[in-house]
Amino acid sequence: MLPFTARFAKAAEFTMKLATGQDPSHPVNKRAQQAADRIKEASGGRLEINLYPANQLGSDTDLISQVRVGAVDAINIASSVLATRVPLAGIVNTGFAFTSYDQVWKAMDGSLGDHIRKDIEKTGAIALSKPWDNGFRQVTSSTREIKTPDDLKSFKIRVPAAPILTSLFQALGAGPTPINFNEVYTSLQTKVVEGQENPLPIIATAKLYEVQKYCSLTSHVWDAYWILGNRAAFGKLPSDLQALVTQEFGKSADDERADIAALSQSLRADLAAKGFTFVDVDKEAFRAALGKSSFYKDWRGKFGEEAWKILQSNVGELG
Repeated sequence: MLPFTARFAKAAEFTMKLATGQDPSHPVNKRAQQAADRIKEASGGRLEINLYPANQLGSDTDLISQVRVGAVDAINIASSVLATRVPLAGIVNTGFAFTSYDQVWKAMDGSLGDHIRKDIEKTGAIALSKPWDNGFRQVTSSTREIKTPDDLKSFKIRVPAAPILTSLFQALGAGPTPINFNEVYTSLQTKVVEGQENPLPIIATAKLYEVQKYCSLTSHVWDAYWILGNRAAFGKLPSDLQALVTQEFGKSADDERADIAALSQSLRADLAAKGFTFVDVDKEAFRAALGKSSFYKDWRGKFGEEAWKILQSNVGELG
């Protein structure tokens, strides 16, 4: 008979909880789990990271509060929601700023990402890796095709608890309503709102196509995901484990970016086969309509000249 101690796996020396809001099938969770598995193996079982997807531990806004106080050790959170606590994180959601992934990653792996990271670190949280990809956001509807800016007039649309997205749709004449993600499907199903806006991978994994008819390819905003850790919890890890976490979540960031880019292409055909109608739009018409409002001027003032200069150095003149 094996000795008692040999019959049971040795308990991890360090454990961490990683909470996300996405469905388990979303690339964020698949790649986060792979990072956790690699970390456990490479550390010889010293560090075990347990994944809690689909808002099991709270709404997205709850998770931000929890990671700041240490109720969870790490979270995955969209920039659009993080902006409720770290306003500068929302600068990536400036309407029609980014037009390509080349622009996005040049900015986010460079000057703009560095600038945002410094603000995150003022809150008690730290970024555990380079930014992940949430994708370009598209508008969906159960009541009308959104082809032109005028089609948004009085359109009841769900947005996340993200001030800049509320501001964007108000500027375009819509009626935005902030609703936490775990309530979106029901809100669409019961017609509390007519539509919503999200990247295609979210629309697919959350099955929002079941309660929506049309998807307008506006790409009005690009959004990041950040893997954030509680500073104290991360600081308790030995330096070799800290480096391992950063390394493996960085690798998974690259993998997840590739996943989202590929899905953004393939999902159009997949969702169309389910009866989802796609609408191509003139993005410049929407950008021009936004430019006629005070949107860019207002947010330039809120983000500050330094941040706005960094943004424009990556995407060109806005407003």
